[in-house]
Amino acid sequence: MTVHPNDPLLPEAKMHIALPGAPVVARIVSSESCIRGKSASFVRHIGIDLSGTPLEGTFLAGQSFGVIVPRIDSKGRPHKVRLYSIASPSYGEDGFGRVISTTCKRTIEEIPDENDPKRSDGHPLILGVCSNWLCDQSVGSDILVSGPNGKRFVLPTNPSDHDYIFMATGTGIAPFRGMIHELLVGPPAGSPAHAKWKGLCQSKIHLVMGVPYRTDLLYDSWLRDLASTHPNFTYHTVISREPLPQLGHGPHTHHYLDARLDFFGTLLESKRTLIYACGLAGMQVGIFKTLAIAGFGAQYLTVHEEIAAIAPSHWTTEQIKRRVRPTHRCMLEVY
Repeated sequence: MTVHPNDPLLPEAKMHIALPGAPVVARIVSSESCIRGKSASFVRHIGIDLSGTPLEGTFLAGQSFGVIVPRIDSKGRPHKVRLYSIASPSYGEDGFGRVISTTCKRTIEEIPDENDPKRSDGHPLILGVCSNWLCDQSVGSDILVSGPNGKRFVLPTNPSDHDYIFMATGTGIAPFRGMIHELLVGPPAGSPAHAKWKGLCQSKIHLVMGVPYRTDLLYDSWLRDLASTHPNFTYHTVISREPLPQLGHGPHTHHYLDARLDFFGTLLESKRTLIYACGLAGMQVGIFKTLAIAGFGAQYLTVHEEIAAIAPSHWTTEQIKRRVRPTHRCMLEVY
């Protein structure tokens, strides 16, 4: 990856202290819905106590951790580890780094039957093993945890040296909840982290949050409150499936970025700006193409020589996935 002079200095992240084959026993200390009213999705904010384990105080906002379901799968083998993004700041929910949190969506899907419409088993559901198990756990339940995982999707060592564009879809909001807490709220008074905290970040911070419906907005009230009390923080919501006056659906996050280039352009041109994007795999395609077409590719993207001579507007999805990579000023976490 090409190194640019304005690349951020990142803290050294601890990695793989507890491996999936030797996880630690943690405990659920909170579990509550974090959707906005009624929604077709079921998403919970889950707090996990790591006290007394080697993982206590080791996580940075933006990293992920593993959960191992303590059962065997349909083939009689132990379940594989599933990774979840940390939704808490580096000092944890408690200021001591003992309690981390995550944003967990129950995976509930119908098995497609378009290739066999006469099948006799109806339309059975696929229930995500780990997501549903984790959401089912009550306060006080023990769970098996591994990690930390990830070392690039973290805030810079000196956050005030940069401005930020955070782009999230769905539960991709999780790492940004922790980062924004760290930038604009800070650790509780009296905690060890508070004594080391550098104070509120005065940098420009933009969160572009994309969801299908307004009821799918996560942590919405908290984010709106922060936006109303911090002039340097702007909260943008992008709703993709609610009806519009014209035919079709609303925009996705990259459409919003493109439509508001008059607003974001100066920020994207700045050498201070970092882009973070988190959500479903494929969201980077639209973001990368939008940045390149608008002329910001050099700062945030590395383009393989194979497609360097092709106009970005003509890049295919496959070319972007295989031949375009983010620079150190563009952090990507997709799943």
